[in-house]
Amino acid sequence: MSNPSPHFQPRPLLILVSGPAGSGKTTLCERMTASYPDRIRRVITCTTRAPRGEEVNGVDYHFFDKSTFEQKVAGGEFLEHAVVHSQRYGTRREDVYRHLRNGFDLLLNLDVQGAGIVRDVAENDPELKHALVSIFIMPQSMDELRKRLQGRGTDGQDEIERRLWVAEAEMQQWKHYNYVLVSDDRESDFEHIKSVYLAEKMRIV
Repeated sequence: MSNPSPHFQPRPLLILVSGPAGSGKTTLCERMTASYPDRIRRVITCTTRAPRGEEVNGVDYHFFDKSTFEQKVAGGEFLEHAVVHSQRYGTRREDVYRHLRNGFDLLLNLDVQGAGIVRDVAENDPELKHALVSIFIMPQSMDELRKRLQGRGTDGQDEIERRLWVAEAEMQQWKHYNYVLVSDDRESDFEHIKSVYLAEKMRIV
């Protein structure tokens, strides 16, 4: 009688997704959490910016005024925090560690500043380093990114130009990520990020 195979327990993942505004990263994260509702949780980011459209506090973001945000910074509540497009954004430590320790995979949608901070923290934190997988969503071209930003209809032309200027600098950071997904259409982008997720769940670290 052969010995039973040892039980393989996939590690919980902290999937860090970055890309310039208009790259489609938020849509991808939403689709992944909807496709794996029992396995993936999205980390809800904190911000000082005002809600847009039908955004809901505690669902899309945790919306704080600047004073409250600064109090949380001073209290060491954030794993990372940064200024992006003139507003403050941050990820609460408790939101990350609680889900990982409960065995859930996490999706964390961060700009390149915040992603760099998380990578640095993970270098000295075995729990985070073991879980971390980073993906950069790369637009096919600046022209395509411009079309996407204009198509959203949420920003004026001056803001679009400013976001494109920021995007050029952000796109230089791709080499710091584990994976680069060159964005095509929504369906192929989803299949690619799903493939990364499933492969990482099988990887022995």
